[in-house]
Amino acid sequence: MPHPKRRHSSTRRDKRRTHDVAEMPTLAKCPVTGVTHLYHRAYYVDGDLYYKGQLVMEGAKA
Repeated sequence: MPHPKRRHSSTRRDKRRTHDVAEMPTLAKCPVTGVTHLYHRAYYVDGDLYYKGQLVMEGAKA
């Protein structure tokens, strides 16, 4: 594995890291229940489990 001959400056390091920031996750609003949730994730509403606006499991515990 190659190794650098000289140390990179902090400026050069920081220039590379400018794009490495955490992004806010994309949220969706369920058309049936009106709950805001993460995309591609199941979510609970009043003890019932929903996915893509459809009831998956009744009375499921969180």
